[in-house]
Amino acid sequence: MHKLVQLPPKSTHPEWVISNCLKYAGAEGERAAAERIGDEIRRVIEDTEKVTIRVQQDVNKRFDKRLDDIKFWKNEANDKLDGLKHEIDTLATHEARISKAIEAYNELLYIDQQCVLNRQRRIGIDLVYDNAEKELMKEVEVYQGVIVLLKRTKEQATEQLRLARKAKYRLEKDLEDKFVAKSIDEHNVELRTNSSGLCFNPSAVKIPGNSSTVDQWEEFSSVNILEAEKQRQNCASLCVVITGVLRATGNDMRKQKECTDYALESRIEETRGVKEKLETHLARVKRQIIVMEDNIDCLMSAIAAKEAPLKLAHTRLNNRSQRPNVELCRDGVQYGLIEEVTVIGESIFKLQETLVSAQASLRGLVRRQVEIEDDLEVKANTLLIDEAECMAMRRSISIQLY
Repeated sequence: MHKLVQLPPKSTHPEWVISNCLKYAGAEGERAAAERIGDEIRRVIEDTEKVTIRVQQDVNKRFDKRLDDIKFWKNEANDKLDGLKHEIDTLATHEARISKAIEAYNELLYIDQQCVLNRQRRIGIDLVYDNAEKELMKEVEVYQGVIVLLKRTKEQATEQLRLARKAKYRLEKDLEDKFVAKSIDEHNVELRTNSSGLCFNPSAVKIPGNSSTVDQWEEFSSVNILEAEKQRQNCASLCVVITGVLRATGNDMRKQKECTDYALESRIEETRGVKEKLETHLARVKRQIIVMEDNIDCLMSAIAAKEAPLKLAHTRLNNRSQRPNVELCRDGVQYGLIEEVTVIGESIFKLQETLVSAQASLRGLVRRQVEIEDDLEVKANTLLIDEAECMAMRRSISIQLY
């Protein structure tokens, strides 16, 4: 029985005392350590709180600076955008002015070309390369040159508007992005630790791979602003050029129109003067034809009047040739009758010669009458074309400074 039940070993009293002392010491050590840890915890909590507050304050300051930077660049961009919009609108107005000018000048060119074509219908000697035609052709060249210049200027304006609108779009897009960024950062500034909707988002704690640096961000904004300012200045400069081109071309066209009108009016006056002179000569020729016809009638009457005396003289001579023998004497009567026949014959010959000359003169006068009448028809046709057609069309020409 004694072998089956074994009692645990017993410690001595000193061991028990030592054991208790060790436990007291261990408890005291743990307590002291706990107190030190408690002090450390309070210190760490205070330090981390201070760090957190400092970091938050630093972040808030950075938010404020960032917002100030965004506002600065946003204001700069807005200023440039307003100026660019104004110049785009102004240039668009100038482009419309060019379009109106081209349309109007094409109509004027058509009128000029019609005048040139109409004057090709002049006939005879009046189909002449006169000063009016020289000025008309010069005017056509001036109008064509002006239209080419205006079309080229319009192309420049269209291209400049494209570039300006591109810069405007980039600036507006930059402003939209800045507005979104500003709204996000302003919302972040308003957030507090007790704000609702706060959550952990570990995936956001990183630098995005597609993010830009501050220098890149500023350079991007600066480039957009500089480009906008460049295009604004280009638009303004081109507006000045367009105004100058429209004024210069309009003045050139006005001067050339005045020259052409003067040349055409002078030609009309010259033609009218020649026509009036021809009409005066025609009236004189007609009167002379009447006089010559009367003269011819008188000559023919005079020639006819000489037939009876000549017949009488011939009859007398014939009768006297019947005298017999020695009575057929060459007496004074015989010589007188022969002389009478000779004189009357010579008179008739002179009258006939004069009649031939008069008839030739009459034919010449008739030819001149026909020539003058034909030439008057030519002059009337020329006046119809120059005055009734060309000048009538040219009166509708009004060169405005667009």
